[in-house]
Amino acid sequence: MARVPFEIGYKRALRLRCPLCGEGKLFSGFFRMNERCSHCDFKFEREPGYFLGSSYINYGWTSVSLTIAYILFHVVLDYPNSYVVPPLVGWFVLFPMFFHRYARAFWLTFDCYWDHTGLPNDPPDSGQSS
Repeated sequence: MARVPFEIGYKRALRLRCPLCGEGKLFSGFFRMNERCSHCDFKFEREPGYFLGSSYINYGWTSVSLTIAYILFHVVLDYPNSYVVPPLVGWFVLFPMFFHRYARAFWLTFDCYWDHTGLPNDPPDSGQSS
């Protein structure tokens, strides 16, 4: 199987599409993920617990964004903690719920790029490069 170029795979992840064909949607609801691609029939969850790695991506983005925001507002702009901490606590709760879909898409794309185990030999050509 030809490896999907890294940039194209991540553009597809940002659009929450299948990393192989770029056509099928990864999610059928906000939290409900499709079992397979509607276009190329690629099975998204390759084994039980497969998406555990996406929690590391989600945690990493949440932690980095929180740290940067705290340093920017408290250290650089000199806002007191009483103004900075409450919105950051809200961010800490809401951001991971929003970003979890993208973390799963990035995890799937990353894994498909590096590990071809279980991938179809010839993904359908969707006619789109991204």
